[in-house]
Amino acid sequence: MSDQESPHTIHSSIWQEEAEADNPFVAAACYCRGYDVYGDLLGKISYIEYLYLLFKGERPEPAAIAVLEILAVVLANPGPRDPSVHAAMAAGVGGSTAASVLMAALAVGAGSHGGAREVFLALEAWKNNGTELATWRSRLACPVAPTRLQVWPEPEHPPGFDPYGKRCANPVRQALAHLVEIMPAGCLAWLAQEREALETAAGHPLAMTGVAAAAFADLDFSASEGEMLTLLLRLPGAAAHALEQGKQGFRQFPFFELDLENDPGPAFPKEQA
Repeated sequence: MSDQESPHTIHSSIWQEEAEADNPFVAAACYCRGYDVYGDLLGKISYIEYLYLLFKGERPEPAAIAVLEILAVVLANPGPRDPSVHAAMAAGVGGSTAASVLMAALAVGAGSHGGAREVFLALEAWKNNGTELATWRSRLACPVAPTRLQVWPEPEHPPGFDPYGKRCANPVRQALAHLVEIMPAGCLAWLAQEREALETAAGHPLAMTGVAAAAFADLDFSASEGEMLTLLLRLPGAAAHALEQGKQGFRQFPFFELDLENDPGPAFPKEQA
């Protein structure tokens, strides 16, 4: 290589390639964070370990692998009630392409209402509040106003908490308990210990986004990394439900039903006999 670097050189600490001798457009060897992917890693590393290596630049400890395995299952399928999965199902039943289905799921599941942005905001809260209950209570009572224009609208509920729940959902408590078994100290353990106090301060029960954010915080993921992983890990369920709905057809599409608690009655009075 000459001393003067080509302007077309790709700068990346994540990925390096060596080209085939007879085809410069095909790699003969690929290195991820210095590891030979097809020579050293293939067959010896799990998908979760590879994700961690890509994001963090090193091989994960066993506890980190176990936590990410649980998070992958927890986030993989929010279920048909989730707006992002429902959006994918609508795209699937309408005959949209596979890419359109996943883009629909990502678009709806990206926001601050149970989506990946909420995980981002909850991770920022962990960074700012730590494990100080008084600080959490103060921030939950008086959220800090943004100092600049935001791409996202301001959340209408505390990030990491369920805006509609009356009490903490059973899957949320189960996921938290499993994660604490692996990480008995840190954000997850403190969250399990102070959950009820935090829920009282927030006025809402803990949500799965709050559990995911605490887990990412314990693994030292940044808010941006946690947001990106949340988007990535929640796609399998959307894909599977979209494929199923595409086979079943629109006649079996689960439309939501409105149940008016205070029905005003018919729009027009009945004609007099």
